[in-house]
This record gives sequence, structure tokens and C-alpha cells, in this order.
Amino acid sequence: MFHKEGYKIIIITFITVVAGLLLTDSLIVIDWLRMLVMATLIVFLILILQFFRNPKRHTIINDHFVLSPVDGKVVVIEEVFEKEYFKDKRLQVSVFMSPINVHVTRFPISGKVAFSKYHPGKYLVAWHPKSSEENERTTVVIENATYGKVLYRQIAGAMAKRIVNYAKAGEAIVQGADSGFIKFGSRVDLLLPLNTKIKVKLNQKVKGGESIIAES
Repeated sequence: MFHKEGYKIIIITFITVVAGLLLTDSLIVIDWLRMLVMATLIVFLILILQFFRNPKRHTIINDHFVLSPVDGKVVVIEEVFEKEYFKDKRLQVSVFMSPINVHVTRFPISGKVAFSKYHPGKYLVAWHPKSSEENERTTVVIENATYGKVLYRQIAGAMAKRIVNYAKAGEAIVQGADSGFIKFGSRVDLLLPLNTKIKVKLNQKVKGGESIIAES
């Protein structure tokens, strides 16, 4: 199953690869070179298909848990001053996505979208300290009965060229539901209340919509 944000790219890539295979077969007479070019085209198609895959996740909805919004590895757990919305101290948990991870973003909790904003910006590498403030990004705040307001931020990386965000201010959303996609990109920050119990460790691998990041 593939994410809808990848349909156009997948179709274009498929047509291009098929055309490339036909041309290669007819134009390149050296056997080893022909096989090499064909193999390269097929690998490219496979990489595009795996990038836009959208596996079904079995989310157990629970207002006492904050779930990971994306697949990846936990790279930051620290207390920070959040400048954009809260303007106070929060616990930040950041998940980095490599190119081989699923890049679907999912709502970490249920509730009502209190804030949703897109910010154009740079394309620094995702682990750069200033990427959360200077890169292309979206900020979404969800108001939840247990946690109050929780912020998550999609952040583009050096390869990311488009962030898709479905969250709209005022709408009710469900934990684990599809909230967006980062095309060829790279990191999501969660900003949580200071009294939240963090349930993950640095370098731990997590799954979007399933892994528990925090508990009230």
C-alpha cells in the first residue's frame, strides 16, 4: 500500500523506468553495460516505491499515551524553551527519519487542533541544532484532555523539498490517523509538558502510531 502523496511520483517514475529499460535494451549492445543500466533503473524504482509505502498500523487509542508521530530513531530528549507558540519550557523529543523509513506523519494524540502553521525555510541537515527554527517546517498544536496542549513539528532536511500537513485549526482528530507526509525528509519534534514521563531512550527505534513516546 502506498501513500497518496506518492501516486504522481510513482507513476512518473514507473513510466520513465519502463521507457529507460526499452531504450537500453535496444540501444546498448554491450551485455554487461546493458545489464548494469537496467539494474540501476530497477533499483531506482524500488527505492521510490519503498519510500512512499504506507503500512497499516495498529494504533491502540489511549489518552494517557503520546505515540510517536513517525518511524525513525530518537535523537533528542531534552528540556528546551519553545519560542513559537508556548513561549515557555517544554520537554522535546525528536525522531529522525532516514531515507529508508516510512515518511507518513501520524497524530500523536487525539483532541482538537488548536494551531497549524507552515513556515518556508532552509534545508539544513535534520540534525543541525538550528534546523527546527530555520528549515522548512510545519507547527501543529493539539489540545488534549489529559496533556493540555501538545506541539509537534515536521521539519524538512537536506533532501526534503515538500512538507504535507493535513491538520487544520479547529478540527477534531484521532490518535494515529494520517496527519501528513514529508517528501524526502527527515525529522519530527514533539514538545510536551515538563511533568510528562518520557518512555523512550536516545537512539531507540520507534514506529509511528504504535510506539509510546510518553505517558501522563
